[in-house]
Amino acid sequence: MENIFLETERLILRKMDEKDFSEVAKMLKNPRVMYAWEYEFDDNDVLQWIKKNREFYKKYNLGFFLAIEKSSLNIVGQIALKPDTIDGKKYYEIGYILNEECWNKGYAREGASAMSDYAFNILKIDSVIFEIRPGNTSSIRVAKHLGASITGEFIKNVRGREMKHLIYTLKK
Repeated sequence: MENIFLETERLILRKMDEKDFSEVAKMLKNPRVMYAWEYEFDDNDVLQWIKKNREFYKKYNLGFFLAIEKSSLNIVGQIALKPDTIDGKKYYEIGYILNEECWNKGYAREGASAMSDYAFNILKIDSVIFEIRPGNTSSIRVAKHLGASITGEFIKNVRGREMKHLIYTLKK
């Protein structure tokens, strides 16, 4: 398998490209998966998502990576570690988007844990954040399980809409 970023006990995290369009679209076009974003992507949005992550890989060697289950080679979702700026302050953010049939199986926690280990041990940074919508209880559970605590909130403009996000911080 090419373009592997890292591996966990059950997952391979690899860079995505245009050949992954249908798998990425399956997640980003699913209203139940994208409920916290309050919109679903169209085909052009999916292509732009892939392009944006390809640019992140080139610039930072970070971004959203496809999460592939080792035992089946099925794509279970996307796990991210990427730079972010909120109110002028720079952070490294961990994120996760999972296929609906892969919820509640520990993949987000496992992938996020691997990304925090990478951030602390390879990038040598002292903290990472999770940007989470207040109603996204599943993501809040993942962040808290890893030891993150709420340290702030901010309003993010998403497609012209102001959306409150909580900042959970995980320290080394």
